[in-house]
Amino acid sequence: MAAIETFYDVIRRQGVTRRSFTKFCSLTAASLGMGPIGAAKIANALETKERTPVIWMHGLECTCCSESFIRSAHPLVKDVVLSMISLDYDDTIMAAAGHQAEAILQETKEKYKGKYILAVEGNPPLNEGGMFCIDGGKPFVEKLKWMAEDAMAIIAWGACASWGCVQAAKPNPTQATPIDKVIHDKPIIKVPGCPPIAEVMTGIVTYITTFGKLPELDRQGRPNMFYSQRIHDKCYRRPHFDAGQFVEQWDDESARKGHCLYKMGCKGPTTYNACSTVRWNGGVSFPIQSGHGCIGCSEDGFWDKGPFYERLTNIHQFGVEKNADEIGLAAAGVVGAAVATHAAATAVKRILSKNNDHSA
Repeated sequence: MAAIETFYDVIRRQGVTRRSFTKFCSLTAASLGMGPIGAAKIANALETKERTPVIWMHGLECTCCSESFIRSAHPLVKDVVLSMISLDYDDTIMAAAGHQAEAILQETKEKYKGKYILAVEGNPPLNEGGMFCIDGGKPFVEKLKWMAEDAMAIIAWGACASWGCVQAAKPNPTQATPIDKVIHDKPIIKVPGCPPIAEVMTGIVTYITTFGKLPELDRQGRPNMFYSQRIHDKCYRRPHFDAGQFVEQWDDESARKGHCLYKMGCKGPTTYNACSTVRWNGGVSFPIQSGHGCIGCSEDGFWDKGPFYERLTNIHQFGVEKNADEIGLAAAGVVGAAVATHAAATAVKRILSKNNDHSA
């Protein structure tokens, strides 16, 4: 019987050193918020467990999720990431085509029943019997349901698969539909974003590979490790928001000083994602750092909630810089009232005490 090929076996064959492997495990554990113990667990799993079979299917989409995925900085590079999993099918990057490619789906479905991950990029259109997206001579929605039957779990990559995105924007003539509206009997991990951050995508794959289970999800089906906080919560411009310092017009003095972009339409206060912590392009930057407000691309229905450059939410900031005098006066008023109340209470006590003395 042939030995099980692990992720570690593959990368060592490719010339990756033990030192690089250890560094990879540490960086991955850090990105998942797991610490040193997590790094050891990741290393052990990748050295001993068989690679996880993955079928990556494409519906209505623009392939931006794939483009993001293969540019991950840590986990290391695309070669290492694609070695971690056994990517058996992905019509965007695979060499096979036609009947040969379709045979892979059948083989994986039978050989790894209940063990493979079905990663879905894009969504199925339901109008006209699904005829707006044909894959291998069949409506994509039919192939999606067929492959989902025996999958261990489904990953909905990006806003298209998670929420519907631009394809499902009004008036949605093709009836483009999120994955969870079509598949009801399998666990679905939503990884929204247009596209999702590369390290978020690879981090989720690493977690499943390491622990053999799905990460903890929020009530909308998103991994808590990356979608539990708003971009606003960790944004480096947050102090300016709290201070009431806002960009009023593009390239005004406040813009040059890096003040908050909320009034320019930034959706950071209502968007849950890891952009302000993980960032993009290997942690170099993210839209707000480049001077553009967050458009909320990881939230449901963001295309129908535009325009991007108008403030649509009504969030009350502290505004300490603009309202320091008012806040100071209000505070002084509260303190003054408290002092007056205390003085009155003291006077009453004294009067009562004197009356008691006279009575005695």
